[in-house]
Amino acid sequence: MSSLVIRRTALAASAAALALLATACGGSSDDGDKGDAGKTAQADKTASATPAAAKPLTAAELEKAALTQADVKSGKVTTKVAAGDNVAQDKVKAEDEACAPLALLQAGTYTGTPSATAKRSWASDAKKPEPGADPEDAIMTGLDRTKVVETLSSYADGGAEQAMKDLKAAAQKCAGGFAYTALGTKTTVVKVAVTDAPQGADEALALTSTVSADGVKFPMKSVIVRKGATLAYFPAVNLASGASGKDFPFPAELVDAQLAKLK
Repeated sequence: MSSLVIRRTALAASAAALALLATACGGSSDDGDKGDAGKTAQADKTASATPAAAKPLTAAELEKAALTQADVKSGKVTTKVAAGDNVAQDKVKAEDEACAPLALLQAGTYTGTPSATAKRSWASDAKKPEPGADPEDAIMTGLDRTKVVETLSSYADGGAEQAMKDLKAAAQKCAGGFAYTALGTKTTVVKVAVTDAPQGADEALALTSTVSADGVKFPMKSVIVRKGATLAYFPAVNLASGASGKDFPFPAELVDAQLAKLK
């Protein structure tokens, strides 16, 4: 295989990895005030007629609800995410502030100000090249792994709904592309497309961003779902896709498994 192909594969794969996966951990929140034991029957009736806003989960509750290895059928779940996959919000800067929610999403962190967060990473199973495979094909097979860093974020006072609103607005305003810098590395997105969102959530948004790096345009995929006051962010990248520009399937089973634990 030519040195040019090797260089492009390595650089594009590195760009894909850097563009995505980082997340920031927020502090936990205390439980909200409990209602008085002496509520009147009329107050109870009113409360049942007008349900209260969803209560944010604490950090401990988010950790309990977050994915574990037992929840997935394939791939590897890491419950203690590596330091290299952690980037604070203030380390991500969009050139256009209207696109900041998408920049934060793609950098692997959250938008808004959650009261508590938890995170996981997942990598698909490694693939082995066919015996006698061409060297270039063998390298691409080895790179054909999808990685996701999930951030669970719980918000008080309608913050989850507002975060979803901001993400949806950014997807519309920045459909023609945007640029951002995370930890000093610039990423250029040339297009953002809204795709079919998963079912089973109170709100859901699915996006495919086309990233340009080292002369290759490749997809990055993201899904965000809301259950009550909690958002689950799922940005995904495939290293082989980063090198070749080809499409890859989003691991929808992660979203399904997470929604089942947030009921």
